[in-house]
Amino acid sequence: MDIADWRRKIDELDRQIVLLISERAAAAQEIGRLKRSTSLPVYEPNRERVIFDNVRSHNPGPLPDSELTHIYERIIDVMRALQKNQLASRNETGKDQ
Repeated sequence: MDIADWRRKIDELDRQIVLLISERAAAAQEIGRLKRSTSLPVYEPNRERVIFDNVRSHNPGPLPDSELTHIYERIIDVMRALQKNQLASRNETGKDQ
């Protein structure tokens, strides 16, 4: 494969990643709704450790575990912000958005 082929492959992988991240965000929103209804906190450090352990245990490389963990730290930060924004919207309007 030449560079153009590799770039096309990366473009396709990026499209797949976007779909998976969107699916993960939808799942995080549902978890946020459940947390709200059961008064669970948005931030759950033990759950985050489980996620990090899970992704590291399934890491085939070539990314080192530390770099993969950094990527997931950011993903989790964004998902947590999504849940917090849902809570703020709920508190401002008194209903789900």
